[in-house]
Amino acid sequence: MTIKAVNWNRSDDDITLAFWNQNIMQFWTDDEFVPTDDKMVWGNMDLVQKEVYKRVLAGLTLLDTVQGTVGMPKLIDHVDGLQRKAVLAFMGMMENIHAKSYSTIFTTLATTEEVDSAFEWVENNKYLQLKAKIINDYYRGIKSKKDLYMALVASVYLESYLFYSGFYYPILLAGQRMLTNSGEIIEKIIHDESIHGLYVGMLAQEVYEELPTRDKKRAKQEAYDLLEDLYEIETHYTDDLYSPLGIQEDVKKYIRYNANKALQNLGMDTFFPVEDINPVVLNGIRTETGNHDFFSKKGMGYVKPTNVKKMSDEDFIFNFEWDKE
Repeated sequence: MTIKAVNWNRSDDDITLAFWNQNIMQFWTDDEFVPTDDKMVWGNMDLVQKEVYKRVLAGLTLLDTVQGTVGMPKLIDHVDGLQRKAVLAFMGMMENIHAKSYSTIFTTLATTEEVDSAFEWVENNKYLQLKAKIINDYYRGIKSKKDLYMALVASVYLESYLFYSGFYYPILLAGQRMLTNSGEIIEKIIHDESIHGLYVGMLAQEVYEELPTRDKKRAKQEAYDLLEDLYEIETHYTDDLYSPLGIQEDVKKYIRYNANKALQNLGMDTFFPVEDINPVVLNGIRTETGNHDFFSKKGMGYVKPTNVKKMSDEDFIFNFEWDKE
């Protein structure tokens, strides 16, 4: 068998290079942010708020770990096109950066014992473990074209749907000017997840069109069934996580909103009715740039230079004429 090299001079399709470039433009690492600025606010929060926040971050870490270490690698094995594989590999790397970024926030705000307790909660929460297992099983069960389609569907559900029950609280707090620096990291993650879900959704639609008619009908029904199964788990998880704060019903609206977004990424009809979403949280998932001080850490308004002129020694030769007395 001939082993091929990826050739970026011949496009796999009309979209992959654009998604590669978008991923590059959005690239960031957790050490570019300074969540230490949140310490004063954290100190004034009550114990219930702190506990929920820590559990939110630990739960998100689990899902990002599954996506970065299982999901994307498994999809890479089965998706055609070396450029597509490269984009998925980049996205998988970013999922691991997301997972590490939660630990950056943890390290700043919580003690080692508190962090360990949050991760122990993740391991013992049956709803969180169940949704992670379901997604993980789809990734590990790819044996046919229909299996690949359903694994892509599961990936879109994870990126565009399941993460958002966890995103709700950090974005809500940031919108209330609380833990804004940590919230800025969450916003960066949301920007990434938005293009991950969109790209994988496009790949899923392509695979779907390649399925036989009978498999298409079965796959679409299974996709909707999976959405409903995950929603039932999400409602229990949301009650478990957010009932101490009394915001669980608002979070469920947000979950339904994002479930519809996931379906749109898959080219499918929406399932849940349109509802009013907390505008503070809804604004947190928009991808328009925000306003931040140019001299502070990288914010949502950060723009990487794309037209760079190489400098030479001649650029540092200055001809000044000094007045002589």
